[in-house]
Amino acid sequence: MSYDIAADIQRLKKEKNAVVLAHYYEDGDIQDVADYVGDSFYLAKMGQTVKEQVILLAGVVFMAESVKILNPTKTVLVPNLEASCSLVKGAPYDKYLAWRRQHPDGIAVTYINSSAEVKSISDVIITSSNAAQIVDSIPKDRKVLFGPDQHLGRWLSKKLNRPFELWQGACEVHVLFNAKRLYELIQQHPDAVVIAHPECDESVLQYASVVGSTSRLLEEVEKNPATKFIVATETGIFHQMQKKRPEATLIQAPVLDAGCSCNNCPYMKMNNMEKIKHALETLQPEVGLDETLRVKAQVSLDRMMAITSGKPVQWPAEFTV
Repeated sequence: MSYDIAADIQRLKKEKNAVVLAHYYEDGDIQDVADYVGDSFYLAKMGQTVKEQVILLAGVVFMAESVKILNPTKTVLVPNLEASCSLVKGAPYDKYLAWRRQHPDGIAVTYINSSAEVKSISDVIITSSNAAQIVDSIPKDRKVLFGPDQHLGRWLSKKLNRPFELWQGACEVHVLFNAKRLYELIQQHPDAVVIAHPECDESVLQYASVVGSTSRLLEEVEKNPATKFIVATETGIFHQMQKKRPEATLIQAPVLDAGCSCNNCPYMKMNNMEKIKHALETLQPEVGLDETLRVKAQVSLDRMMAITSGKPVQWPAEFTV
C-alpha cells in the first residue's frame, strides 16, 4: 500500500466529512484505511447510524444501495459502479417477481445480496449472520420463499428443520470450493479446524466444524485456541484473521482448478485505493435510487433491523404486487 495514497484518503475524509465502510472481502490496504470493517449486516447497521454526510462503501453496489435505502439523506459513494454480484445478476427483478407471484401466501426471505428492485418485492432481508434469527420469527404455518442463494437457503433449512422454496442462485466464488480436494487437504493437515461460509455447497460444508458468516468465521479464528485453520470463504477475510491471530496458520480451502485464484471475488477486487481516493475527491460515483423504489425496498430492510433488535413485526397476509 502506498502511504501517500492512504494519507490522502485520510485527509479527504476530513475535508469531505466522509466515512469509509469496507467489507471483509476487500484488499487489506482498503480495510486499513476504512473507519468500519465488517460483513454486510454490520455495514448496513453502521451506514444507517454514522453522522458523516458522505458515506463511501468499499464493497459491492448492493451494499451501498442498502445504506442509501436506510439513510437516504446521505451522499453514498462507491469506488466502482461495475462492482456487482453474481447473486444479484442471477436474480433479475422480473423473474423474481414471477416467482413471488407463484407463491402469494409465502413470506419472501431475501438475502441482502440482491438488487434494490428485488428488495422492494421482498418481505424481509437477511444476511448470513442473522438469517436463523429472522426465519425463526416467521410463523411456522407460513411458507418461506428463500432467495437468491440456494446453498445458504439449503443449509439454513436443514439447520432449522424447516422446508423452504429455494431460488436457484449461487455465489460464483463459494461454489468453486471443491469437496474432494478439501478432503485431501484435511488429510494433510489433520490438526486444522475447517471453517466455511454457508454459501458453499453442502458437499463442502459437511467437512466444516464451523459454518457461519464472515464475522462468525473471524470470531472462530480469534477465540479458538487452535493454531491452524482451513478457511472456505473469500480470501479478503484473511487480513483481519491474521491481525487477530498473527501466530495462526491460515490455509485457503481449495477449488477444483489449483492454478486459478477463484477464491477472490472479482467484483470486490474491482475496488482499489486509487478509485477510493478519486471517489472522495469528486464525490462520484454516487449511488442514487428512485424515491418510490427506495421506500418500497426499505420495508424489507426495516423488518430485518426490527427483528434483530428484538422488536415485533407484522407479516403481510398475501403478496399483491
